[in-house]
Amino acid sequence: MPHTSTLSLRAWLGVVLATVVTAALLVAVAQPAAATAPRIPTKATAEAELNALRVAPEGSMTGYSRDAFPHWNAVSGNCNAREEVLKRDGIDVTVGNDCYPTSGRWYSPYDNVTVYSASEVDIDHVVPLAEAWRSGASSWTTSKRADFANDLYWPQLRAASAASNRAKGDRDPASWKPRAAYHCTYSKMWIRTKYAWGLSVQSAEKSALQSMLSTC
Repeated sequence: MPHTSTLSLRAWLGVVLATVVTAALLVAVAQPAAATAPRIPTKATAEAELNALRVAPEGSMTGYSRDAFPHWNAVSGNCNAREEVLKRDGIDVTVGNDCYPTSGRWYSPYDNVTVYSASEVDIDHVVPLAEAWRSGASSWTTSKRADFANDLYWPQLRAASAASNRAKGDRDPASWKPRAAYHCTYSKMWIRTKYAWGLSVQSAEKSALQSMLSTC
């Protein structure tokens, strides 16, 4: 039979292991949601895409209107693009028959804030509509601008706190950035969106993106 001290050691190790596992589970539960925008490139790919973008001064805002970018179109059943992002980026989200969330919480990586009501969540256009207009979208058809404004394929839409989204406005990374811990991911989302949609960057914007990528 095992020696009494051996049994005691095994029991002690069992207690230690159970404590460690429990602590790990608690930490895991406390972490923000892992959900994020799709198809974010690697650092190396983002660098290559950034270097491939046309560098040009920003265009005029003449003729710009948010109505030129029809957004929150229906995309699946009763769900529009905004509601799809709320479901994708949220934690424990439940929705009603109209697809609008009835409960859940949303972690905003821009400012490290968790929001508990869908009405307090903004869906950020990573590349703002006005910025897209200045970068080449002014020459697009309305149909193409609608596709851009409701883009669920590329990392162009992201749930964020209303406060952070409204602080950002229509500014590019040369004049607005999220908190430092999110610089890497944000720059890769921005670059991929501009690359996928063939939009230009201005010189200061490119420099800011290169600096943000260096944090990856």
